[in-house]
Amino acid sequence: MPITAAELVPAIALWDDLAGASARLINHSENQTFLLEASSGEFVLRVHRSGYQSRPSIESELAWLTALRRDTALPVPEPVAGRDGRLLQGFASGKGERLAVLFRRLPGVEPTLEDDLSSLFQTLGAYAATMHEHVAGWKRPVGFKRQVWEASTILDPDGLWGDWRRAPNVDEERRLVLDRLDQTLRTRLADYGTAPGRFGLIHADMRLGNVLLDGERSYLLDFDDCGFCWFSYDFAAAISFHETHAAIPQLRDAWFGGYQTMRSLSQEDIYITDTMVMLRRMALLAWIGSHGETRLAQHHAPGFAEGTAALAERYLAGPLWP
Repeated sequence: MPITAAELVPAIALWDDLAGASARLINHSENQTFLLEASSGEFVLRVHRSGYQSRPSIESELAWLTALRRDTALPVPEPVAGRDGRLLQGFASGKGERLAVLFRRLPGVEPTLEDDLSSLFQTLGAYAATMHEHVAGWKRPVGFKRQVWEASTILDPDGLWGDWRRAPNVDEERRLVLDRLDQTLRTRLADYGTAPGRFGLIHADMRLGNVLLDGERSYLLDFDDCGFCWFSYDFAAAISFHETHAAIPQLRDAWFGGYQTMRSLSQEDIYITDTMVMLRRMALLAWIGSHGETRLAQHHAPGFAEGTAALAERYLAGPLWP
């Protein structure tokens, strides 16, 4: 269950930087995010939804984030250690123990599709390639544990984000199309395979809602869904909820242009992109069905199943984009 800003008093006490801080909720999607304003500065507190990420999984996310800050120039969030020196903290609330991570607030505003995003997508493509290159040479700490985003964990009825079959407006007619899509995705992903050059640890949620623009600088936020998946899935995640927008072909070209300044791709890697877009779309369909209490799901639910079925028909007939 969600908690209120008033229930954060025990959490605030865990960080010296937060003495006297005021809190207000700024986002509720997978987790809750609060803005905390203190005399020492502004911070963002991420309070984890119970039952989603385990303590070892969150600690693994933070280990990678810390390594990226140390080993690359990527503009990603800085987690702040609590009084005990640990990045991950637990606190008691009226709704049970909760896990939380504090970050220094980054400047900027969230981009929208009304902006000119070609330059941003070129930058995000380069960011993705930098991360993929990093994980290829990074020695993960003992006990590292993150979820695997693959056909079964996205498409099965017990998928990580729920069952797409139970999403709003998946009626009998759309279910027939989406069942065909489901089987085709499984086949094509199995054929593509999980060789180390195309499958590994990725951000997995590089959507516009997890980006901040501050002048010429673009910050990449929220590694909470990072896990093992195909590298090209990071592009699919970047266009989340907007797969039908007319600008997507141009943004796709910009993304892969930026990516290939840092890391080469084969034609097969590029060709599989349509499959990743549809896999992500099915993940989002499942998420909308299992997170109906959130504003994000409520905002995108109208027409989403219909749009997914229409995209599926295009995909099954040929390329999504010329």
